[in-house]
Amino acid sequence: MICAIDGTTLTVSDTPATVTAFSKQRGNHGGTGYPQARLVALLACGTRTVIDAAFGPTTSGETTYTRGLLRSLRPGVILLADRNFGAQDLLTEIAATGAHVLVRLKNGRKTPVLVRYPDGSYLSRLGGLPVRVIDCEITISTTAGRQTGVYRLATTLLDPHRYPAGELISLYHQRWEIETAYLELKSSIPGGRVLRARTPTGVVQEIYALLVVYQLLRTAMTDATNTQPATDPDRASLSIAWQTARDQVIQAAGVIAGTVIDLVGTIGRHVLDNLLPDRRLRVCPRIVKRAISKYQARGPRVDRTSYKATLGVDILTPTDP
Repeated sequence: MICAIDGTTLTVSDTPATVTAFSKQRGNHGGTGYPQARLVALLACGTRTVIDAAFGPTTSGETTYTRGLLRSLRPGVILLADRNFGAQDLLTEIAATGAHVLVRLKNGRKTPVLVRYPDGSYLSRLGGLPVRVIDCEITISTTAGRQTGVYRLATTLLDPHRYPAGELISLYHQRWEIETAYLELKSSIPGGRVLRARTPTGVVQEIYALLVVYQLLRTAMTDATNTQPATDPDRASLSIAWQTARDQVIQAAGVIAGTVIDLVGTIGRHVLDNLLPDRRLRVCPRIVKRAISKYQARGPRVDRTSYKATLGVDILTPTDP
């Protein structure tokens, strides 16, 4: 199973009660205007279903909450993570669960070359943990130009014949499934609005409710796409599923189940009737801006166009120290 882990923040109501439990983050221009809660989730990349989650005040970091999710890792899992999760102690704890990890490291991090492999990767160590390191240069080309970035990946999948470097680079791209899931959790379902609860207990209940609703929708979507062979679950639209579920609640239709269990159901039929096209490679800039803001961001105009793109990957061979 391919999984991803990452964190995000949820904006909660600004009341005297919530501020005591969910503080405002410091930053430029005085920090955030609302208190925030930090959410860290373990996600199945294929279906975008949540396997486990932990949340609480932003005074604790992502890696702190991550340790509470290690209970859900097991042999057979490959965990994808970004640079924030590259601490050697945390990676050692993840490896101890029997799961494998594929994580991005900071480019300047020292990783000694112990053994070189024909695919361009090399054996190294992070503390006492043996890892295989892949240095690569990824170029994205669009009609607007070209952009190149250097990536350093480390993995506990040590066999270069069974897990070639090129395939692991492509696999790491699936980490972005969790970014899409957070977009759905924060924007598609609540409309990008501040959580409504005005007490710490209410905030906890509302976050659990949000996760439960998201999980039910994802389960219904996966059940539906599973009835059509070769249909990737990422072609199912969460917006369609959410709108259909909302209409079902308003109409109170199908509240009492019949004698025949319908695994597809009304939600699933709407999803299958409105499948998204096969995913193509696109890029668009990451922009920090509330989804419901009516105002333009200050500063120079930002190009928000999504472009079709082509991808080029070159594996780099570092020099011996």
